[in-house]
Amino acid sequence: MNLLTGLVFCSLVLAVSGGVWSFPKEAALGSWDMWRAYRDMREANFIGADKYFHARGNYDAARRGPGGAWAAEVISDARENIQQFFGRGHEDSEADQEANRAGRRGEDPNKYRPKGLPDKY
Repeated sequence: MNLLTGLVFCSLVLAVSGGVWSFPKEAALGSWDMWRAYRDMREANFIGADKYFHARGNYDAARRGPGGAWAAEVISDARENIQQFFGRGHEDSEADQEANRAGRRGEDPNKYRPKGLPDKY
């Protein structure tokens, strides 16, 4: 099932109270949350902060609703699969995925926050 078909299908299945467009809207806003976390991670350029930004992006996206959680999972999985394809270690990828899952479960991303990371983030 391609991405667009999956999005339309999930929209129809999950459109119980918010209408047919709630799922795609949540997915779009969740994608934006993921982009913002990635942009902040690149801007901060802070050693040891990647797990925090992974958790934060997934946390913010999942708070949007089922569509945001779905977008966060798709984006996180794609990013980790691409990085593994290009030779990044499995252990590091699994640690990133645990931070991703923790964020989507609603766990506080600050548990991954390294000391010294500016308050801006």
